Amino acid sequence: MDVEIGKTNLEPGCGIQNNETLRVIYSRRAIRKYKDIPVEKKWIEKIIDAGRMAPSAMNAQPWKFYVLSNVELIRQFSRQIGRATVKGVAKMGVKQVAKTIASAILHPENLLFFKGNDFVFHGAPVVIFITSRKDNVWAGLDIGACAQNMMLAAKSIGLDSCPVGIGKFVMDTEIYSKLNVKDNEEVKLAVILGYGDEVGEVHERKLNNLFYIN
Repeated sequence: MDVEIGKTNLEPGCGIQNNETLRVIYSRRAIRKYKDIPVEKKWIEKIIDAGRMAPSAMNAQPWKFYVLSNVELIRQFSRQIGRATVKGVAKMGVKQVAKTIASAILHPENLLFFKGNDFVFHGAPVVIFITSRKDNVWAGLDIGACAQNMMLAAKSIGLDSCPVGIGKFVMDTEIYSKLNVKDNEEVKLAVILGYGDEVGEVHERKLNNLFYIN
């Protein structure tokens, strides 16, 4: 299968199609429409295992995973997170609100969480909230690496995914306690999984951000 990688500095014939790791990296897309097909527990656990293999500061492995696979519960969380997000954005201040609104206008897909039955998670059958201790200053970086491992693992076994940054606003919902997250933890990110029902757009990549220091 040919992989659309967008405009990069990789030349034709560079061997990407013959390198499974690179093929998965370049073919992964953020998917925001999913088929109504459940994901088997064994695959969820394999994907989380891949996340556990990520590097972390001092090998602290700060991540914990809270998994939702009940469709109705996912929709409940989605609706409440949608409302909490509006309030959370407002708390950022006037400048941040202006930036958020401008981003929504330039990228209409950012408004999708205000519409339909699933405002935030796009109909995905699995939502994984990733938390860490509140006092771990490096956890954000570690969880970013963990989430990327998970999304690449998902792609490698035929599943799609999307990181959902506003998933952190779950902490401001009335039903947050249903996750049973401990008081000393905070949600850093949510990752959704499922069988995609769209072809992800290939975005052109910036190439003016590489600098060799001699």
